[in-house]
Amino acid sequence: MKVLIVEDDPLHRSYLHEAVNAALPECDTVIEAENGTAGEKLARDHKSAHIVMDLQMANRNGIEAARTIWKERPETRILFWSNYSDEAYVRGVSRIVPDGAAYGYVLKSASDERLKLALRSIFIESQCVIDREVRGLQQKSLGQTNGFTDSEYEILVDIALGLTDRAIAKRRGLSLRSVQNRLQQLYDKLDVYQSAGDDHEDGRFNLRARAVTVAFLRKLLNYSALERAEAELQEWLDGK
Repeated sequence: MKVLIVEDDPLHRSYLHEAVNAALPECDTVIEAENGTAGEKLARDHKSAHIVMDLQMANRNGIEAARTIWKERPETRILFWSNYSDEAYVRGVSRIVPDGAAYGYVLKSASDERLKLALRSIFIESQCVIDREVRGLQQKSLGQTNGFTDSEYEILVDIALGLTDRAIAKRRGLSLRSVQNRLQQLYDKLDVYQSAGDDHEDGRFNLRARAVTVAFLRKLLNYSALERAEAELQEWLDGK
């Protein structure tokens, strides 16, 4: 068995290397990459089906690297190992996982035993392992109380990119009224009206900008999510 570690921190790479050796005596080769770009190349060159992937890395983050790897080899098993449980990351991972894929999302704050259990469960037993905190965000994002539907989240990202209501309607194939209704739902779920107080009524408060600010504060959006969204927007603009 080969295991590819994709992690930009040398100390974390060393720790993961030891964890893999301890948890997986079946593993005879451990390959290391220091960023997502190198990870994609090594995964392709070695046809690695077992990968431990950090999420936040320079020179291509873990979500983008995993999306490329899964597109080429959907049977690949990936354990995401991250400091972050932001909803933006959780949604980003959920969007790219192929149907039936064995994968995991374990926080770096998890115990050594938890990490080792995840490695064996995913790579040997083909099970999915998601930390409880991350699982709670996944359930929330599926539309439970105060959660956001995928269509609402798309519009949140669109206003963060600066698109007008008409541009959003055209991009998403919606009527202008549907876009405006979903914006109102977003404002309600983000408590934008309450946080703005009375200022929004006399024009001193921009509700769209406030919604984006609150989304960042609540970690619904982050740099990686918007970087990915900007690339998708440019693809859409180029294809028009």
